[in-house]
Amino acid sequence: MIEQTLLAADENCRFCLTKPSRRIMIEGKFGFVAWDRHPVSEGHFLVIPYRHFSEYFNINDEEREELWRLVTEGKKIADEKFNPDGYNIGINVGKWAGQSVPHLHIHVIPRYQGDVENPKGGVRGVIPKNKLYTLNPD
Repeated sequence: MIEQTLLAADENCRFCLTKPSRRIMIEGKFGFVAWDRHPVSEGHFLVIPYRHFSEYFNINDEEREELWRLVTEGKKIADEKFNPDGYNIGINVGKWAGQSVPHLHIHVIPRYQGDVENPKGGVRGVIPKNKLYTLNPD
């Protein structure tokens, strides 16, 4: 793992701190993949950059490329271990979008047939009244 002191770590950030209980799946040059401690579903994992910054829009090109590669590698592990039927991938940016840890992290949440009554709309469900829509033929 890269020396986090060289990567602008924040001593108060739960993702910057090395924790013996962290269940790391993969480590890269710019970030790592770990199983979520409070999973939404079986196989939920996070992709987290080593460098401390809060917003996805502050990422650099090298970090972005590696983090999305780590999403794909983590998915392969989750597929083998849990065999989900689909995935939701999301990033919360800012307090009003639900970000609770001010360190960028990508949620990769496996989905299973029957885990909700109606999965239509997927990530659109963050604003429940706008989740479902109908297509109007032109």
